[in-house]
Parts: sequence; structure tokens; C-alpha cells
Amino acid sequence: MHEILPGIYAWRWPSPRFGYDFNGHLVEGLCIDPVEMDEPTLDAIAGRGVTRILLTNRNHFRAAERVRARTGARVAVHPADAAFVRSKGVVVDDELADGQVVGPLRVVGVPGKSPGEVAFHWPERRLLIVGDACVGNPPGKLGLLPSAAIDDAARLRESLRALLAVDFDAMLVGDGVAILTGAKERLRDLVERP
Repeated sequence: MHEILPGIYAWRWPSPRFGYDFNGHLVEGLCIDPVEMDEPTLDAIAGRGVTRILLTNRNHFRAAERVRARTGARVAVHPADAAFVRSKGVVVDDELADGQVVGPLRVVGVPGKSPGEVAFHWPERRLLIVGDACVGNPPGKLGLLPSAAIDDAARLRESLRALLAVDFDAMLVGDGVAILTGAKERLRDLVERP
């Protein structure tokens, strides 16, 4: 686990299938999209204290139950994606809704990849955290998952276009490489691509 921005921690888990890393994040006691980890990383996460586990989408249940078992933290996901997460053996305690505030983060609905996809915005830090709405691949740019992984491509494009109204400079991504400055311009590039 490393400090990706002051007070914000990340850890990676390689995905040979996609050719880039999956990422988990720890933000002020909120564990976001926990990916697999070794025991020392789990120790470090638990040692920093986790009060909630937030999932951006149905597929990011990854290591949620493992973190939950170790820390006792409650798991939250949008209700439209909750049944899938439960089917994977993860206990879902809470729902996430567009506009809801969790710690310093505001939930932003970005449906399209899945109906319950959300992002998290930290206005004071000008930070946006996304799951599968877009990916940091290739490094320094933003892309989309393969079309077979996206439920509704047109709706996802609308959601990404709406994110341009959000004030952010840094973007942490669930898949690929984070963009720590100029992320809004990279999102604009993605949205304007045919």
C-alpha cells in the first residue's frame, strides 16, 4: 500500500486478462473497491481503520468480504447492483444513492457500465474516484472497458459527459493508472472521442 495523494492510500493487484492493475483505495476510513491483497497490506488497511467499504459497481466486490471480515466495516453499494454483489457472497449492509455524502465524499451516479455504477467526489480536494465508468489505460489517458462489459454504452457516455460538470483535477481509477493532475481534460478527451 502506498500514499498516492496526501492522506489517500492505494494498493494494486495485477489483472493479466486486461493487462493493467486493479486498484483499491483507502480514504479517511473508507475502503473503496478493495482489490485482492497480501496479508501485510490487509494488516496496513486494518491498522489505519476502516468504517465503511464502498463499492462503485457490482463487479468491484473483489475483496470486500475479506476486508469486512477483518475490520467489521459495513459494505455499501447502489441498490441496482446490490443483488449481484450479494450473489457473490458479500454481505451488503447499506445502499448508496446519488447525492449522498459519506465521510468527505459525495456519491455521483454514473450508470451505464452497470445500472448502479457510482463515482465519489471530494469537492475540497478536487478529487474524483471512479470504478468502471472509465479506466486509466493507456497510462495518462482514460478509456472504456470492452463493449461486452458495458450494459448501456449510450447511457455511460451521457454519465461521463455529466461528470464534466463536477469540479476535479485528480482522478483515482479502479482499473489502470490514476491521473493526479489534469484529469478533467483527459475525461473531456474521452467524451469527445467518437
